[in-house]
Amino acid sequence: MPKIKICGITNIEDALYAANLGVDALGFIFYKKSKRFIEPDSAKKIIDKLPPFITKVGVFVNENEDFLAESKRIAGFDIFQFHGDETPGFCNDFGRKYIKAIRVNSSQSIEAVESFNTDYFLFDTYSDDEYGGTGKTFSWDILDNSCLKDKFVILSGGLNPENVSKAIKAVNPYAVDVSSGVERSPGKKDHEKLKKFIEAVKNETQI
Repeated sequence: MPKIKICGITNIEDALYAANLGVDALGFIFYKKSKRFIEPDSAKKIIDKLPPFITKVGVFVNENEDFLAESKRIAGFDIFQFHGDETPGFCNDFGRKYIKAIRVNSSQSIEAVESFNTDYFLFDTYSDDEYGGTGKTFSWDILDNSCLKDKFVILSGGLNPENVSKAIKAVNPYAVDVSSGVERSPGKKDHEKLKKFIEAVKNETQI
């Protein structure tokens, strides 16, 4: 079964509800222009109350190393996710345990994976206006690329309870990532949608 990551967590109620449903990872967005931005100290209060076997992901967009280090020190998350235009040289200083988001607008977008020193790539829909959270899908056929053969593919971009089953059949990803598709407003999760999303993932993989 694909791992399940719920991104854009801003409050303890949503975090604990998702945890109790058995998700694998929660994402905290430390990008001030995001509608789902959370301060590192607020994230820490949530992270401190989460079960130990949930991966906590810090999501950043084009930040400097000082802010990255300070945010990790304060919040105490487990892994960095670089969701902006960070260069391979910048990201590769973080070893092999980071997630690099690739915003997809063509098959050429995928070729960027060969430059990054990680095996974990999140594929999201490209937008001129936003770094994620668009609620729009991209053509999943693009991910049928030999350069991804040995990579851990995290599928994002417009997923919701209605289409995640189809997405899993099309891509067979390592993990699925959802934010706006299970919200009632930016940063506030709809618990019924969240439950249906997770059920859809589990049901698809049990067939």
